[in-house]
Amino acid sequence: MTGNIANMAAIIIGTAVGMLFKKLIKPSYSETIMAGMGIVALVMGIMNVMETQNLLVSVVSIVFGSFVGEVAQIDKKIESFGSYIGSKFQSEGENSFAKGFVSASLIYCIGAMAILGSIESGLKGTHSILYTKSVMDGVTAIVFTSTLGIGVGFSAISVFVYQGAIILLAGQLGSFFTEPLIAELTAVGGIMIVAIGLNILELKKIKVANMLPALLGPVIYFMVK
Repeated sequence: MTGNIANMAAIIIGTAVGMLFKKLIKPSYSETIMAGMGIVALVMGIMNVMETQNLLVSVVSIVFGSFVGEVAQIDKKIESFGSYIGSKFQSEGENSFAKGFVSASLIYCIGAMAILGSIESGLKGTHSILYTKSVMDGVTAIVFTSTLGIGVGFSAISVFVYQGAIILLAGQLGSFFTEPLIAELTAVGGIMIVAIGLNILELKKIKVANMLPALLGPVIYFMVK
């Protein structure tokens, strides 16, 4: 869990730095930086999608996963949870807190590095990927916090729980996480990262959290294959 703890700490530290220098960062700077992050998210997402060996698996996973998520109203429930926590920080405002919490949680949890890094930690006991991710997330947290507020810091909890679960699962089911499965999980995650990029750029409002069940698609596919 060393790498996971380092990742959580990096986000918290990044948030603290972001809050400290928040007033020194002009809105125009934040807008430009966020636009850059949105473009980076799009590129990362597309690169991850290209990892797929069977695009149909990704398409079917996203379609049915999104349907399940929409029926379950996952996005609404996560935002409600964020708003509830945000009510404890009135200076930030509920909406700002929820947006920071949800957006950061999704960006930090969905992606190849979160999955691969956690699997590496669980299977090999090494943490090189998560250490690299920690540095990236820490820097990103500074930028996000300057625009989205302290809610970004609480995403560290989501990251720790999510990656921790994968680490424990990988340790128990190491042989199940084959390279083909990881490739398809990466591809599905890539599609969601593209959606996150579109949200950051404010080109389209997409309820990315409702797509989370799609990550089960590749797992089910390889279980019945």
